[in-house]
Amino acid sequence: MLKKLLALALVAAAAVVSGAGQLRAEPANGEPTPWAINLQPAFSPVMEKVHDFHNLLLVIIISVTVLVLAILAYVMVRFNAKRNPVPSRTSHNTLLEVVWTAVPIMILVVIAIPSLRLLFFSAKPENPEMTLKVTGHQWYWTYTYPDQEDMTFDSIPIAADQLKPGQPRLLAVDNPVVLPVDTTVQVLVTADDVIHDWAVPSLGLKKDATPGRINETWVRIEKPGTYYGMCSELCGVNHYFMPIQIEALSKEDYQAWVKQAKEQFAAKDGPATSLARADRAD
Repeated sequence: MLKKLLALALVAAAAVVSGAGQLRAEPANGEPTPWAINLQPAFSPVMEKVHDFHNLLLVIIISVTVLVLAILAYVMVRFNAKRNPVPSRTSHNTLLEVVWTAVPIMILVVIAIPSLRLLFFSAKPENPEMTLKVTGHQWYWTYTYPDQEDMTFDSIPIAADQLKPGQPRLLAVDNPVVLPVDTTVQVLVTADDVIHDWAVPSLGLKKDATPGRINETWVRIEKPGTYYGMCSELCGVNHYFMPIQIEALSKEDYQAWVKQAKEQFAAKDGPATSLARADRAD
């Protein structure tokens, strides 16, 4: 009986996972879409592993839930007062106590192993080909390219009345991060005031920006396009004015952008105050 119930639970879990994948709206790039189901599509090795881990957890949790509900239903039917007017006095079933202690431990081990592998995989890149430094401010981002003579620029959200067709509100910025595809990028994240968090869901990026220290992560974008994220830390009243926009280009187009960007940002004036930037975003 229990074997049949467990088999049914696994089939139901697999059906839910499959259905979620089919119902999910697939945007052309890394952008949230209305009524989407499941995670955003993966465009990096880290996010692909996040998807795999998520699906594993989905199967486990659905299986456990269905099994527990099935056992409860069986107990209510089989051992109700009508069918058992004289209840059994049996207690302290050694085998049962060993099983309900050992099985959860085994489930936690099954979860812990891929979880730790994913954690170490996403923490630090092997042989990065370039570096991007991200600095969080109240409330905007500053990006520095150490490999390109420390080229630096600020990234401010575009006001709602200045958006062009196709630009999402509170996500599009004036100066997006530009990165080459098929390139392992080391990302160094810090802040100069309070804790922020640099997060781009479709690329598996989520790293705290902490004042006084540098946190490290990495990304390798697999497809050219536009990818959006936001600060994922409640950093203050204008927290929602800290969107992230990444433009992924081919390596040839990226080199052309670097040449143009050096001239563009070298000609700009010094940075404005954070209050002025918040006013611009508002």
